[in-house]
Amino acid sequence: MSKNLILLIAVGLGTGLALGQDWEREEVKFGEIENYAKELAAKPYEAPDKEALPGWMKKLSYDQYRDIRFDPERALWAGTDIPFRAMFFHPGYLFREPVMISEFTDTHRQKVRLTEAFFKYGNLIGERGELSPENGFAGLKLLARLNDPERFDELAAFQGASYWRALGKNQRYGISARGIAVDTGAEGVQEEFPVFREFWLRKPEPDSKFSQMFALLDGPSYTGAYSFTIYPGDDTVVDVKAVLFTRKEVKRLGIAPMSSMYWFGENSRRRFDDFRPEVHDSDGLAIYKGSGERLWRPVSNDSGQLEFSFFQMEKCKGFGLLQRDRRFEAYEDGEAAYESRPSLWIEPTSDWGPGSVMLMEIPTHNELADNTVAMWQPAVTPKAGERVEFHYKQHWTMNGDPAGAGGHVVATRTGVHDWQPEQRTVVVEFFGENLLEKDGKLPEAFVEADGETAAEIVIQGITVQSMPGNKVRLAFQLKPAEEGAKLSDIKPVELRAALKKGENFLTETWVYRIKP
Repeated sequence: MSKNLILLIAVGLGTGLALGQDWEREEVKFGEIENYAKELAAKPYEAPDKEALPGWMKKLSYDQYRDIRFDPERALWAGTDIPFRAMFFHPGYLFREPVMISEFTDTHRQKVRLTEAFFKYGNLIGERGELSPENGFAGLKLLARLNDPERFDELAAFQGASYWRALGKNQRYGISARGIAVDTGAEGVQEEFPVFREFWLRKPEPDSKFSQMFALLDGPSYTGAYSFTIYPGDDTVVDVKAVLFTRKEVKRLGIAPMSSMYWFGENSRRRFDDFRPEVHDSDGLAIYKGSGERLWRPVSNDSGQLEFSFFQMEKCKGFGLLQRDRRFEAYEDGEAAYESRPSLWIEPTSDWGPGSVMLMEIPTHNELADNTVAMWQPAVTPKAGERVEFHYKQHWTMNGDPAGAGGHVVATRTGVHDWQPEQRTVVVEFFGENLLEKDGKLPEAFVEADGETAAEIVIQGITVQSMPGNKVRLAFQLKPAEEGAKLSDIKPVELRAALKKGENFLTETWVYRIKP
């Protein structure tokens, strides 16, 4: 078959690709990607060559890299009635690890090769060299008619190591997910960042409600095969299937990890010179334990130190970093639109076994980088040579209560008055339509201190107050248990609080680490 005829076939299949992409008769199934990952794990790890790119790509500045844009007319499936589009990220700047991409149908596969015909180069680029088709891309993004039936909007983007982000209707990019976390925050070892080295995109049918792709993960300690099935909507849902192969045992394995940004909020005692009341992509960690208990851990950036929290359980029904405050007035930032950043809720769809949800909070003085990590840590870390499989759903959502607690925390505030220097007031506000009885009777308060330092404080002055908008405020004071002691002498203490009626809890449990 002549080259020209092959090109005509590619164009005739309606891919929207530039010329030079060739279809081959080949089936692509998840089992084959899994076998590929297994074979790779049996070999010594070979790091991608970050210096293989031409010099002009490696020298691109941030602004120059942003001045390279994918041409929408060259998008995968452009010019067809398929309800999805795929575009690709140019290699260069910080993104130097080659990512190979293929498209496939039930019977055929074609490799997508890098070509400058895909891109529009702005005036900031200046002189540039040629592109090698074998250099690969820096990642990809999917588009769908998410917000307007006449327009394609970004749905998900996979770029950098094993990171990706997704959007539901009327959402703005914020929190990020990644394939796995390896030795994140583990003492005495360097964190690893495995890479998605290759993607296979299934060509959707014209009536498809979802987009599917496979990915190959590779890193020093783990390889893996991933399946992503992405359903766009008000809440975009991503079905994830991951099969991992252990090259070597690590100190900490994180499943379904996510990274977000928290600088300051209404609970912050460290104030920054900024015009905005709050700055964060997520304001708390929600957990749904297999026992039925639902927890809310507000994120903090007060201690100035790296903080860890572990929530152990026999079974996990869900967890996620949420953005609960959806008022523009909470942020006053018309450009960043923090009120439109999605929450990310993880729903396990296979048996994960016992383990813990880990929260890591990294101190920061700005909003430029993610500093909050949440993930599932299995109780037993896999040994070298073991196979591990996890299934879960991601919900990229605006729902502030994906665990279905009903009554849930919407604000945490604390303060010390000059006239009571050794007494800290803590206020927790709950929202719920059924927190008050029909006669207006208030719920009961549950408040306790937990952990090794619990005996160092006294909880007093507990009050419950009805607030406008189906809110109930729980307030109490903390003071030193020892007469004459100072609040500043007391180490951080763990607190738990909720609203209940008799033995029945009406809300999730607020769990908070505080330095009195």
